[in-house]
Amino acid sequence: MTTGVRRRMGVEERRQQLIGVALELFSHRSPDHVSIDEIAAAAGISRPLVYHYFPGKQSLYEAALRRAADELAERFVEPREGPLGARLLRVMTRFFDFVDEHGPGFFALMRGGPAVGSSTANAMIDEVRQAAYEQILAHLSIQSPPPRLELVVRSWVSLAESTALLWLDGRRIPRGELELQLVHDFAALAAVSAAYDEEMAGILLPVLADEPPGGPFADLLARLTDLGASLPAVRTPAPAAAPVPATPLPAARTA
Repeated sequence: MTTGVRRRMGVEERRQQLIGVALELFSHRSPDHVSIDEIAAAAGISRPLVYHYFPGKQSLYEAALRRAADELAERFVEPREGPLGARLLRVMTRFFDFVDEHGPGFFALMRGGPAVGSSTANAMIDEVRQAAYEQILAHLSIQSPPPRLELVVRSWVSLAESTALLWLDGRRIPRGELELQLVHDFAALAAVSAAYDEEMAGILLPVLADEPPGGPFADLLARLTDLGASLPAVRTPAPAAAPVPATPLPAARTA
């Protein structure tokens, strides 16, 4: 129940309120389509008071972006206990929770929204990607990754980002399937790299050895096995026939 008495907020409390209001609005519509007037109305204050705390919409957007970036980076934090496949699946579930909850806000976060060209916004986006990269290395207990592992992890982080952005456009694939598929994608990228490099194989094989029968990585192996079994039998090509000696042409008759 309300008492009809408006409590006066301190400076920092009011700033945090405005950031929260802006983030909520940006989560439902692109920041390009949210006005300062709407933010002020949602916060229950006047437009000039918004400008008292933030110079303009871009500075407020960047503050909201900072909060969203911190929250998104936290979604990749996971206790290093149990099989890696199950850990990555929990991370993907929390990642898609964020994407699902924030929608356009996530799109704006990863694509820049009204802050296109802003070094501050770009730096925060890079921080999220770097935090995700470092968390995956921590799960693998690796501090100085070899080049192929760095390529695998950074490629996978980029794949998770682009997959989420595409999923937001219509949500045509069940979310749970995509979460599992992304975990499978990580294993597949690592496996391809391990096929080329002994060091990568030394990293991946112990991970697969720790995978329980019902884990995500074991599920991928089962799916690939079923796929291979459904392929038509590879026929051994018949040996090439021996060349037939050319028949000499009859000598031309003379008149």
